[in-house]
Amino acid sequence: MNRKRGMAGLLGALSRRQFMTGAAAVGLSITAMPKFASAAEEKKLNFYNWDTYIGETTLEDFKAATGIEVKMDLFADNSELFAKLRGGNPGYDVIVPSNDWIPRMIAADMLQELDHSKIPNISNLFPRFMDEPFDPGRKYSLPYMWGTIGIGYRKSAVSTPPDSWKVLYDSNEYAGKIALLSDCGTMIGCALKYLGYSLNSTDKAENEAAAELIIKQKKNIKSFADDNGQDLLASGEVDITMEYNGDIAQLMTEDDDVGFVLPKEGGIIWEDTLCIPKGAPHPDNAHAFINYIYEPEANQLITDYIQYATPNKAGFDLMPEEYQTNPAIFPPDAAIEASEVASYLGEDVVQMREELCTKINAA
Repeated sequence: MNRKRGMAGLLGALSRRQFMTGAAAVGLSITAMPKFASAAEEKKLNFYNWDTYIGETTLEDFKAATGIEVKMDLFADNSELFAKLRGGNPGYDVIVPSNDWIPRMIAADMLQELDHSKIPNISNLFPRFMDEPFDPGRKYSLPYMWGTIGIGYRKSAVSTPPDSWKVLYDSNEYAGKIALLSDCGTMIGCALKYLGYSLNSTDKAENEAAAELIIKQKKNIKSFADDNGQDLLASGEVDITMEYNGDIAQLMTEDDDVGFVLPKEGGIIWEDTLCIPKGAPHPDNAHAFINYIYEPEANQLITDYIQYATPNKAGFDLMPEEYQTNPAIFPPDAAIEASEVASYLGEDVVQMREELCTKINAA
């Protein structure tokens, strides 16, 4: 998944910059120096993150508060992150993998256990995020942002607001104006949801049925998008697209003709996490950085810029009502209940789905 946060357009970016400038002018009530930052460690932190997936001033604000200078490198997707660490940690202190990669990284002995006592701002999180199936007890990861994958659409181009994956997978109503995400697990997973199966199905026949559904629909699909469905929607190349809710929510701030829905069959719930990799050269600084991100005001600035759903209640409470009540960011409870968190299903299933996607691409 390619994070394009906070860059939806000049107007939205400008309003966020103005907000943050004002915040800096009055001063943020952020702890001056996290007491868990080690005096013995050099005041440096190496951060490996998605592109534009942090507040515009977060790293500078953290340095001002702690004296710790952050160097941030960027990765394009989870595969690149995993490959970078597979041969050993090249020097990163904090990384941002997605939920379904956490079990793989734990199994590969890539992550160190977190010391929750050094992250007291954990108390600012919504309690429901503190015990996830992919990391029981949150021993290795803590939540950064979360969201859903559903349907973005142009209101003036649809006969009725779409409420089902059918419009993407099993209909010619919008032939030639449809985009699906090209990621194999996502594309097949949402097809499984439409067919009434689990997103995390390991059954070969069910996965094959999902692939056949996509092959049959290919003639109506304009693009298998590399996480740029929002751009295709904005340009008018497509009228309906599978996309991450935050990318569509950003577009909605600029274009009143764009909407987002989480289908009635349910979609994918994802979570990006904060982890400390094994061999981190500055582990105390890493704990201090995570703790800082959970400060209410710091989290608000990140959330305001990224425009994704924050797991931080204290930060959420500081956000404006239009954010808190935006159904593109926080879909209705019924749709959330029908949705699933993508799980790591093992290399055999990953391989099976990759083979099915090769078949889809070749059809």
